[in-house]
Amino acid sequence: MKCQICGAMLPTGAMFCGECGSSSTATPLTRKRPDPRPSDTTVIAPLLPRPTVISVPVETTPREVDPRPGAHHRHAGPSEVPDGDGPRASQGVPPTTAAGFVLQFSTGETVSVRGTGLIGRRPMPQPGETFDQLLAIADVGMSVSKTHLEFGQHDGEFWVSDRFSGNGTVLRRPNEAPVRCEPGRRYMVARRSRVEIADQFFTVN
Repeated sequence: MKCQICGAMLPTGAMFCGECGSSSTATPLTRKRPDPRPSDTTVIAPLLPRPTVISVPVETTPREVDPRPGAHHRHAGPSEVPDGDGPRASQGVPPTTAAGFVLQFSTGETVSVRGTGLIGRRPMPQPGETFDQLLAIADVGMSVSKTHLEFGQHDGEFWVSDRFSGNGTVLRRPNEAPVRCEPGRRYMVARRSRVEIADQFFTVN
């Protein structure tokens, strides 16, 4: 009698394999481990840098916003919006003072946005969160997570934040190298930038 897992010979009446420790009745199917990937997303290959980038003369130095009243913009290394003193997107920033942005999706939709929102196949806020817009996009391949991306505006500038999606988010600013967004961190997005969400993308105008 042979072990169905490692192929070692088993003595008569043995209940466990002396080589791999598996049960004598175990089969390769019963030894299969559960898939740890998100159940709502089809995981795709990592996104690689693309040779072509939209060539538009814009400011290439990321800016960090100082939320204190009367403070001026200052240059900073990470292109991240501070979370400390300013209103958080999860609380719903009123769109009355926010600039308008137009998102053009690879799926064909064009949406004008103000304030805050979520993007995904079936975006849904967490308990206690409030957003101005929920943008559902069609993705037959299910590479985009149900709630893939959060967006908002701070002092007239647009930002995005990956919501721990299965396939991640890549930001391609004009004339800059692509940046893979760290989940939970806000990234400033200049107009005419491209935001890739798995197999889909949108441009910000």
